[in-house]
Amino acid sequence: MEVELTAGPGSRVQHARFGPGVIIGVKYAQYVVTFMNSGIEEIDKTDPLFEVLYAENQTTELETTSDVERSLLKILRLWGGFSEIVPIGDRWSKGTMILQPADAGLKPKEIPLEVFFHKIVMVRDRLRVLEQQINSHKLLSDDDKVNMQQYITRIYGSLTTFNVLFRDKEHWFTGEKGD
Repeated sequence: MEVELTAGPGSRVQHARFGPGVIIGVKYAQYVVTFMNSGIEEIDKTDPLFEVLYAENQTTELETTSDVERSLLKILRLWGGFSEIVPIGDRWSKGTMILQPADAGLKPKEIPLEVFFHKIVMVRDRLRVLEQQINSHKLLSDDDKVNMQQYITRIYGSLTTFNVLFRDKEHWFTGEKGD
């Protein structure tokens, strides 16, 4: 029996009618999605107009709305209780990044690529947490959430330059299509 993974909160999606969005909740047969143009919508998992562009937090389990689970997840996020291990590309392992000033009299700065890569991954993880906190914020309007989400998507787009460092494409930054 093959187990089917369900895209989780933070997954980037595209819908032919509603445009780009982010999954903020998972139900038995639907995803709860915040779309850039139309706000929050429930979309059937089998909707042929719906496509998961970049799956995050994939699981075989369904998200629940238990207060205890939400509280536990919030505590874990606040204290950095869980972090995905993201491997650097093999060709960059044990490499060095050299920042060479134009002035030949100044010394270059050498940074181990693993250190630089770790900082890039930390930025990505913190953006994801920010994104989830915005999407689940009780006092923000849907318009405010969509507006902030657009900025986060643009930040991801700006960080796509660093995708070359990731070993696996599934960990890449993705922004708006066409960036």
